[in-house]
Amino acid sequence: MAIEYSRDNNETAILIGLARDSRQRGEVAESLEELAALTYTAGGTVVGRRIQTKPRPDPAFYVGRGLVSELKGRIVEYGANCVVFDDMLSPAQQRNLETELEVKVIDRPILILDIFAIRARTAGARLQVELAQLEYTLPRLTGAWVHFSRQYGGIGSKGPGETQLEIDRRRVRQKISHLKSRIEKLDVQRATQRKQRQKLFKIALVGYTNAGKSTLFNVLTRANVRTADKLFTTLDSTTRVMSTGYPVRVIFSDTVGFIKKLPHQLVESFKSTLEEVSLANLLLHVVDCSDSRLTERIDQTRQVLSEIGAEDVPYLLVYNKIDLCPDFVPPSSEGYRQFLISAQDQTGITELKAEMVATSGSLLPPNI
Repeated sequence: MAIEYSRDNNETAILIGLARDSRQRGEVAESLEELAALTYTAGGTVVGRRIQTKPRPDPAFYVGRGLVSELKGRIVEYGANCVVFDDMLSPAQQRNLETELEVKVIDRPILILDIFAIRARTAGARLQVELAQLEYTLPRLTGAWVHFSRQYGGIGSKGPGETQLEIDRRRVRQKISHLKSRIEKLDVQRATQRKQRQKLFKIALVGYTNAGKSTLFNVLTRANVRTADKLFTTLDSTTRVMSTGYPVRVIFSDTVGFIKKLPHQLVESFKSTLEEVSLANLLLHVVDCSDSRLTERIDQTRQVLSEIGAEDVPYLLVYNKIDLCPDFVPPSSEGYRQFLISAQDQTGITELKAEMVATSGSLLPPNI
């Protein structure tokens, strides 16, 4: 990915990946490349990378104790103040690593959550991201208040009082409950809006992050949605209604991009937003044809679609960015219609729109 990143930051990170065997090292190296892109997007600078081959994660440190000792020297050598792991760490592993390394230790899920927090623009998106962050944080509060962990009892009390940790957990749970209540109210508003759009033919753009969905959305709807060559530029579902050139009124929805190892907290908290996808009549599955792992990206997107109940929605495979790969030959589509386009210079858009016109006519819901 040719992505421009801001280096105006103070976070200097070493990236860590774990390969189950030597055959998996190439896959893990690719995943670390994406982790580097995520780190830069979040405002960090990558100063080192390390892949360890180990049949299974160490229960205490995730990686082997030898690598933990090696990392201590690397942190000093590179001047790093953060270590980022490509997989989710257990609360105990994260705590043990921070104790040993004496720097901040984070994993891929919290890094993605941090980027979502930066990118969230609307009140709804901010609520959903905050909820996901708190649900991720709650089981990791253990040990965060060791210096407050004594029981407060004695004169004037009946039995032990709450530890600071228990108080903190209770407050987080209350905040989670409050956020869920606010999100439910927003869901009611969205449901009302969807009911008003019930007689429209709904087309949703989905795909891996940075595949060019928002650029294509702008071309198809003559909109001006913010685009950038960065990960997760779009978080909020954006909709536009079109009527000219279609047999019925069509509503287009641009949605958040998917990514490998997307935190399940985000999938859960964004389910209401992603309902635009599951309720669509047609999906445009946008794929970056310049991506060396495009088949894997397609599979990962289909997996998330399955998680949100959208696996049976008809879709078109749209291979974008052919201006970067003019000789691109798409893999087998398993019977699905596929199109080669460049949203940037609008190559292939006429053919894609013609297919959408035909499809919107043939897949008309009974009440339209």
